[in-house]
Amino acid sequence: MSKVKCECGHVNPFGTVLCESCGKPVAGNQHIDGNEGKKLLNMRYEGTARRSQTYTKSFVDRIWSFFSSVKVGVWLIILALIASMLGTIFPQQMYIPPDAPNRNPAVFYEEQYGILGLIFYQLGFHNLYSSWWYMILIALIGVSLVICSLDRFVPLFKALRNQKPKKHKSFLSRQRLYSETEKVTDSEVESVKNKLRQRCYKIAEENGHILAEKGRFSRWGPYVNHIGLIIILLAAILRFTPIFYMDEYVWVREGETTVLPGTDGEYYIKNKDFILETYDENDESDERFKEALEQVGTVVSNYQSDVIIYKAARPIPGAEPKLEPIAEESIQMNQPLEFEGYKLFQSGYQLNEFSSMTFKIYKTNDSKEEELGAFTVDLMEPESEFILDNGFRIVLDKYYPDYYLDDNGVPASETNFPRNPAFVLLVYPPESDTAEVSFLGIGKNIDPTEENEYKLGIIDFEMHDVSGLAFRYDRSLPFFGLGAAIFMVGVIQGMYWQHRRIWINRTKDGGLLMAAHTNKNWFGIKKDIETVLENTDIKMVVDQQELDEKEKH
Repeated sequence: MSKVKCECGHVNPFGTVLCESCGKPVAGNQHIDGNEGKKLLNMRYEGTARRSQTYTKSFVDRIWSFFSSVKVGVWLIILALIASMLGTIFPQQMYIPPDAPNRNPAVFYEEQYGILGLIFYQLGFHNLYSSWWYMILIALIGVSLVICSLDRFVPLFKALRNQKPKKHKSFLSRQRLYSETEKVTDSEVESVKNKLRQRCYKIAEENGHILAEKGRFSRWGPYVNHIGLIIILLAAILRFTPIFYMDEYVWVREGETTVLPGTDGEYYIKNKDFILETYDENDESDERFKEALEQVGTVVSNYQSDVIIYKAARPIPGAEPKLEPIAEESIQMNQPLEFEGYKLFQSGYQLNEFSSMTFKIYKTNDSKEEELGAFTVDLMEPESEFILDNGFRIVLDKYYPDYYLDDNGVPASETNFPRNPAFVLLVYPPESDTAEVSFLGIGKNIDPTEENEYKLGIIDFEMHDVSGLAFRYDRSLPFFGLGAAIFMVGVIQGMYWQHRRIWINRTKDGGLLMAAHTNKNWFGIKKDIETVLENTDIKMVVDQQELDEKEKH
C-alpha cells in the first residue's frame, strides 16, 4: 500500500485520516474542503490507520477484518448466551442423580422429560458446555477479543505516544471546544500553563506551542477489560480439562474404605458413620418449628458423614498401598471437607441398604421343616457358587440388586444398589447334576415348577447406610478471580477517569488558538479551561456541537 504524505512533510501509513504529525485531515494526498471541512473531527483512535480497514486483499487480511468487527464479536457473544440458556432447560448429563433409575442419558432424558427431553439429548445439549462446537464458539469469542484489541490498541498507542503540541489550524478549528484570541501576552500564556500544571496536567511544549494532557491511562480501560475477559475465557476452556477441574460422585457405605475417583489410587476414604438427624416437635428448643413440623411431618435437620481420608504410600511399585490417615472430619451440608486442594461435599444418602443376606435350605416332612444348611450372600460382591458341608451346591444364577418387573413382565434391576434384592438360585443336591430353581426376594419365595423337594428361605440380613459424596477440585478458580479483578480494574479505569487534552498554539501575528478534546465528561474539561483562563484576556472556548444543534433548531 502506498503511504500518504501530508503538506507538513510527514509520511503517514495508507488509511490514515488525520496526519500523525500535524493532525490535518487527509484523504489520499488532498485536504478535505467544502462541507466536509466544517464537520467536527472524529477523534476515535486519533484518525490512525487500522489494519482491518487498510489491508483487505489476502485471505489473512479478510480473516483479520472479519474478527476485528465489533458486530461480529457481539453476535458471537449473543450466540454463546443463547446456547448457554438452551443448556439450562434440562440438567446436564453430569447432574443426572446418581440414584436415578436409569443414568443412561439416551434413556434418562426421554423418560424424565418426554419428547422435549429426547430432542434435548439428540441435539447434544446434554453435554453442551464440554461439546466441541461450544468450545469453538468460546474460542472464537476470545479470538475476536484479541484481534479487536490489537487492531485498535496498537495504532492508538502509537498515536498517543507521538503527540505533538503544534497542530494544523484545520485540526484545532474542527475540535468540539475551540476559540481564537487575536492578541495575548507571554505572561498570560505562562499563567495558563502554571494553572494547568496545578490541575495535574502534563505539559509538552514545542516552539511556544503547548499540549496539556491528563488521564491518558483511562483510554486503556477497554483493553484492560479485554485482557480480563480473555483470561476468563481461557479459564473456562481449561476448566474442561482434568488438570484444572474434576467433579466426581462416590457412594461410601458405613464401615467401607474405598478409593476416591480421579486420584489414581492416591487417596482413600473410609465412612465411619452416617448420621441423619430430624427436628423433634416435642423439643422445646425447636419450639419455633413446631407448627411447621405438625403440618409437614418429619424434617431433616442434619445430614452428616464422619469420614477418614487416607493417603496411599507404595514403597514398591505394584505393592499393596499403605494407608496413612491425613484427615478425619465430619462432612455436613454446606460444610465440605477440604484437603490438599480437594473438596468433599455431602450430596446424597441411602438409608437401610442391604449389605448381606443369609439363606437356609430346608425340606418339609410331615409339615415339619428339616433345615439342611445355610449360606450368606455378600450383596456388594456376591459369589457365584456356594458349597455346603453336607454336599449341597447352590449356584447364584441371577441377581437383581433393585428388583422390579419391566413393561414386559421381565425381572430387571432399577439401579445397581441392593435396595430390593432378588435372586434366581439353582440348588444341586449332593451327588446330583440336576438343579432345582428357586426365586427369592423380599416377601417373595417362588417355586417356578412347584415340584421342588428342597426350599430356600431368608433367615437373616444385615443393613447399612450409604453416604453420597461429591468429590471435586477446581484449579481454574484463581484464573477466574484474576480475570474478574483485571476486568474490574479496566471498568474503574475507564469509568472514573477521562482523557483530557488542551492544545494552545501561538499564531504568527501574536494571536492564540485554543482547542480541547476529551473522551467523555465535556462539562469537566470546560470547567478546567474556565478556571485556568481566569484573570486573562484569552477567550473561553466555545462548544461548537451545541452551536450546531441550536442552529438546526
